Amino acid sequence: MCWRPVFSIASSGLLFFAVAPAQEIEKRIGDVETSVRAAQSAGDNAWVLACAALVLLMTGPGLALFYGGLVRKKNVLATMMQSFSLMAVVTVLWALYGYSLAFAEGTPFFGGVRYLFMRGVGMEPNADYAATIPQQTFMIFQLMFAIITPALITGAFAERMKFSAALAFMVLWVTFVYFPLAHMVWGKGGFLNAALGGAVPALDFAGGTVVHISSGVSALICALLLGQRLGYPKVPMLPHNLVLTFIGACLLWVGWFGFNAGSALASNALAANAFVVTHFAAAAAALGWMLAEWLRHGKPTVLGALSGAVAGLVGITPASGFVTPMAALIIGFVASVACFLMVTEVKRRFGYDDSLDVFGIHGTGGMVGALLTGVFATNAINPIFKDANGEPLPVGLIDGNATQVVNQAIGVAIAVALATLGSFVILKLVDAIIGLRVSAEDEVTGLDLTQHGEEGYNLDLELTPMRLVQESRTQPSAATSTAPAHND
Repeated sequence: MCWRPVFSIASSGLLFFAVAPAQEIEKRIGDVETSVRAAQSAGDNAWVLACAALVLLMTGPGLALFYGGLVRKKNVLATMMQSFSLMAVVTVLWALYGYSLAFAEGTPFFGGVRYLFMRGVGMEPNADYAATIPQQTFMIFQLMFAIITPALITGAFAERMKFSAALAFMVLWVTFVYFPLAHMVWGKGGFLNAALGGAVPALDFAGGTVVHISSGVSALICALLLGQRLGYPKVPMLPHNLVLTFIGACLLWVGWFGFNAGSALASNALAANAFVVTHFAAAAAALGWMLAEWLRHGKPTVLGALSGAVAGLVGITPASGFVTPMAALIIGFVASVACFLMVTEVKRRFGYDDSLDVFGIHGTGGMVGALLTGVFATNAINPIFKDANGEPLPVGLIDGNATQVVNQAIGVAIAVALATLGSFVILKLVDAIIGLRVSAEDEVTGLDLTQHGEEGYNLDLELTPMRLVQESRTQPSAATSTAPAHND
């Protein structure tokens, strides 16, 4: 039998020499490695589950408050309900077939049926996507992206679309636009997947094409087909409560750390970098929009600063796992200025009514961010491309890989084409069967009452307890009243 010397430390702190068989040493080493893997898995799992909760927070209450404050008060509940309802609807679709269509192996453009009805989605990791966390954790994290993406679109048709039509559109949209695009970019063998065998290796760390370009372009199609709100643009349609929007924007900023840093799918250095660049880009973008307003209008607005921050968060999303903090400052600033020009100049000149500027911020910011990812991505942050010997290859233009800018442009073009064609066909179908738009009378009354039978604010002072007390004090008592008595 082979023997090897082993040093260990006794409880008394004295060092002594012992002799142990090689098999025991190997067993102890194996136990240590198992413990290390278990600790890593536990840490990664806790992080990604927390990030999943943060991404859900972005939809409700984040996006619901952000959009709810921007509409007129007669439509606040209806607008928030659209975001909330998608938390339920998309979850059920995801459980039935959505996750399978997005992440099961299939064609380069559409996933397979392996995970239908959550079959095979258990507590063991799927090494193709995340080797240290249960597949259930990966599944629920990706679900939160599927929820918020169609919710973003609702800002374009706010204040004029039937609730039934909105639900029908969203069910069809996530099925035929979101799920295929998610598979193309993130699914194994997807056409645009840079890490798992895609024909065109387009980089999208956390959803520039899948989430923001798809929702932004689809929002523009919705705005064009539904037409302008009654009175637009002659009648002022100002936000009814910017305080709600302020709170929502801050929740979005915080939730975006889960959105981007969680996409590392591990509690590691890449997650830390994604966290840092997300924050840097948002800060630079908020300042960029404020500066643009200051130069043009003489004063920065609160809504402008909030819009700028969101534009920066959108712009950094595809790049967050590939760029340095200094590059993030540039991406955030450029995306913010581009979105500012789209919202203030292009929208005004073309006259379309994208109610809450979904295309102006998410569509435009997503495109800018995706293209700049091809410029600033570097193997110093993420060596995603490697040669046959495992050595890192250039990633973006600054690394010497100019072709990546072309790959990014192809990814943008495919996302735009799918969102445009898919949204147009689905909207026409829903309009023919249900009808998209509420009646003029319902639009004037407001969607809160006409679609849900409720009001967001009850400000009738006659019903308040204080008003009742005040009225009782001013009314004459029965003993001193000079009114004639009535004998019934």
